[in-house]
Amino acid sequence: MIEKRITMKELPVSERPYEKCISFGPEVLSDAELLAVILRSGTPGVSSRQLAETVLKRLAPLGGLPALKNISIDELTEMPGIGPVKAVQLQCIGELGIRISRTEMHASVRLTSPDSIAAFFMEEMRSLDHEVVKAAYFDNKGGFITSRDLSSGTVARSVLSPREFFIEALKHRAVYTVVLHNHPSGDPTPSAEDLQLTLQLVRAGRLLQIPVYDHIIIGDHCYTSFQECGYMKDDCAF
Repeated sequence: MIEKRITMKELPVSERPYEKCISFGPEVLSDAELLAVILRSGTPGVSSRQLAETVLKRLAPLGGLPALKNISIDELTEMPGIGPVKAVQLQCIGELGIRISRTEMHASVRLTSPDSIAAFFMEEMRSLDHEVVKAAYFDNKGGFITSRDLSSGTVARSVLSPREFFIEALKHRAVYTVVLHNHPSGDPTPSAEDLQLTLQLVRAGRLLQIPVYDHIIIGDHCYTSFQECGYMKDDCAF
């Protein structure tokens, strides 16, 4: 017996996600219904909701909806019914989630808390397959102003110009700064090159009266804070 697939138009009005959202708000929609609204259409014989359920099943072993933050276009288009356009839509959902989370966390990021700074950038940086050096800038109360990607390199090498680091600090009138970078291996253990970069920035910051408060290395759900390790000094060594 051939199972007949029900299209979205054949569902009762009360069960259609658009109508449910208008009548009761988005909070009543299931994950599949929310994705169906974003995807807008399905494929021949498959409704947008059924397509959304397929996506959710594929994401489940990867951690569910949060996996949209890291999944690639190629991985998404391997799913039946997901072409390049829908893959981009799904990736944008993941990116919006990151940005919303980051915005909500702005007020809680303080220079006296390396763990909160690391948590703020963890999801953004831990899954990168190349090294990125990022600068974070703070005001005189330790409030987060903004961050900038200053260098991007291969797995083994990323080069940062201290000049560019402090030009951005001056542009944003930062009172304190933090440098962060990721280790694609997932191991945040500092290298001799990491220490050398830190010393250069600390010394330059002292001359410019814009202190570098910390250097944080992001690993996979872990981090190393040079401030916590006592490495933020001119004469420090591993």
